[in-house]
Formats: sequence, structure tokens, C-alpha cells
Amino acid sequence: MKLKRFLLRYYPPGVILEYEMRDKTRETKEIDLLHLTPETDVEVLVNQVTFEEPLISENRKPQLRRLIYKLIEKLESNENSDYYLFKILRAHILPLTNCAFNKQGDKFITGSYDRTCKIWRTETGEELLTLEGHRNVVYAIAFNNPWGDKIITGSFDKTCKIWNAENGDLFHTYRGHATEIVCLSFNPHGSTVATGSMDNTARLWDVNTGECLHTLLGHTAEIVSLNFDTNGQKIITGSFDHTVKLWDVKTGRCIHTLAGHNGEISSTQFNYQSDLCISGSIDRTCKVWDVGSGQCVHTLRGHNDEILDVCYNATGSKLVTASADGTSRVFNTMTGACQSILIGHEGEISKVAFNPQGVRILTASSDKTARLWDVETGDCLQVILEGHTDEIFSCAFNYSGDTVITGSKDNTCRIWKCTLPVYGPFGCQADIRRLESTGDLIKTRM
Repeated sequence: MKLKRFLLRYYPPGVILEYEMRDKTRETKEIDLLHLTPETDVEVLVNQVTFEEPLISENRKPQLRRLIYKLIEKLESNENSDYYLFKILRAHILPLTNCAFNKQGDKFITGSYDRTCKIWRTETGEELLTLEGHRNVVYAIAFNNPWGDKIITGSFDKTCKIWNAENGDLFHTYRGHATEIVCLSFNPHGSTVATGSMDNTARLWDVNTGECLHTLLGHTAEIVSLNFDTNGQKIITGSFDHTVKLWDVKTGRCIHTLAGHNGEISSTQFNYQSDLCISGSIDRTCKVWDVGSGQCVHTLRGHNDEILDVCYNATGSKLVTASADGTSRVFNTMTGACQSILIGHEGEISKVAFNPQGVRILTASSDKTARLWDVETGDCLQVILEGHTDEIFSCAFNYSGDTVITGSKDNTCRIWKCTLPVYGPFGCQADIRRLESTGDLIKTRM
């Protein structure tokens, strides 16, 4: 085997090795650097990686060292930045339901009660396309990141549609659910779509053919959350029946039922390594589960009202909960200890997100504001998103963390930009040549 080139993965930080086999075929191997911080001793890390990885020879150390410094540079970007209102988009004639960026962050989409999904250019706020065809509320939306050339929309009309993100053409309409579709996702390879419905089932669909591959049966109440793992081999579904189920994507078989909550599930997510997953519930707790065994690792308590959203940071080392009690809590994933409490909102928090670097948290609230918080201290850094006239229920960072979008029941979407100059989402060094098809992998010269 011969190392041909390095690739960078910014969030979570890592180095990917592309190497050539004896038969001239090429393979890749990932080196996760999940514990990398600006305080990391780079020389120690370079020596450790070189010692443990036979593909990296001694003469590759200088290049590896440069790449690690580049990763640290990205982790430090946006740390001390504020955000200002860039654009107000009178996006829809009825309230919004959701908003989401593509991986590059140059486009985002909004769904609405007006039965449409709109595509917007982030840099200008220009409306690019309106996707029309649903007969009821467009509730769940997503890009097929990292490529971003397809969009899925799930509707209260019981269907899911897949669209060409470049020209708005409709590829397929997935039919089969008996009631509203309220959650959906592409798998990481963009080849499969999962939909969750109020009919108590989830379905897996082939992106190319439109065929239903599996119907996931077993929940006894509505499915309101679902997520693929990092490899696309497993999927979790969260239900109003108080349980989370873990499924094998290839066979559609239920692997584990994660039982223990005393109320409906509101939100679920895998960590990056896909060995753990979390679930938030209206029973006021968040649980951390071992994916392999199906056992509960931690039950995270402290909220005095329903937990409405849960989220891991990019590395999976921390998680944050959002509650109807108007607070969020940051927990250490491994110990289950509460690290900080985010206090300041005057209404329930329905959505929460880490920035890509993992040092800031964004919260959206029914008090008509969104806030930016320091992860370590829990301090409110900025009531950044004032001006909406109704509840904010959706918010997101772009890939580089220098832009935020918020969606509100006031029928508008707002774009907020960082006040400090930052590196572009794919870096700006001379040895970065182009974005690979896998999205955040950056090729460097050998």
C-alpha cells in the first residue's frame, strides 16, 4: 500500500488517508482527531499518529503537522464574533415550519404551511426556486448533504417528494403512509430516504427508483424523530409510545427497543462515532443509550418541564438539551455531568444547535428571540436575533459557522452574519485545491 494524498475533515476534526493498493485501486482510511483543541500539543500528536499509522512515514510529518495546525485554525474561527441582521426574507404567505442549510452553506431551504418549499441563496437572500405540488403543510425538509443537489419534503398530505435542487424538477413522490409525515432524512450516502409518520411507522425509500425498501413496524404511537448513523447502516426512531427503536437499514429489522422514558419522545440523535445515541422526552429527562447493547448509560435530569430538543456537538463529547422551562443544559456525554445551564429566555426553547467548532450554542425560543451562548460557562453572549414578531422555532448554523438562519411563525426567515472576517467554509490556504464529493474533505498536495 502507498499513501497518495491527505484529505482534511474539519468538523469533527480528522485526517483521511487516500492510499493505493497493489492492484492500483484506491481506498481511504480515517484518522479521527476528536479530542483536538487549540491547546493540543501538536508535536506530541504528530508523533503519536505517525507511530500508530504505518501509512504515514517520517518524511510525511511536516505535512501532517501543517494539516493539524490548519484544523486548529478552523476550531478557533468565529470564537469571538457577534452576528448582525443581514436580510429579512418575507419568505412565505403562511408561517414557516422549518429551515435547513446545504453542506456548503451557500443555499438554504424553508418549508411552510403554505404548502411550498423555497430555495434561497445565502449570500444575497435571493429566492431561487419555489417547490410546489404538495396539497398540505410542508413540515419536514432536508438536503442530501454533502452534495446538496437533491431536496426532500415531507408533508401533512401523507407524501414525501424528492426534487432536483438545481432546477426544481420533481424526481419522485413517495406514497404509502396513512397520515402526516413529520420527520425525514437522507442517509449519509444520499441513496436512501427515511420518513417518519403519525401512522406509527417509518419507511425507507430508494432515492433512484422511488421504491419503498422497508416499512419499519413496531411502534404503537406516532414517530416524531428519526436519524441515520454516520455509516448509514442503522437508524433510530423516536415515538410518542415513550420508546426509541434501533433498526438495521439493510434488513428493516428492529435491533433494540430503548425503553425507560415515562413520556413521549421529542428528539433523538446519534453521536459522530455512532456508538451512542440520545433521546429527549416530555418526561423532562434526556437519556444516553449504548447502541451496541441497547442499555441506558445516563439519565440526564434537571429540567422542570418537557425537553423539546437534544443535540450533540460535532465530536460527540458534549450534548445540549432544550426545554419548555425556558432553559438549556449542557452535559458531558461520558460522565453525564451537567456542565452549564443556559438561563435567559422568557419562553420555551424549541430548537438548539452547536456551532461547528463546538464552542457556541444557538437557541430558538417562543419569546421571539434567539440567543448565542458560551458552551463552557453558560453565559449569554448575544441576544442576537431580536426582531421577529412571533415565535422562533427553527435555527441553524451554516457549515463554517459564520451565518445563522432563523425561521419564525411571523412568516419570515432572517439571515444573520458574523461581524468578524472568517475563513471560507473550505479554507483558503494555497495547498487546498478543491472540495471532494464527500463535502468537507479537502484535498492537499503530496
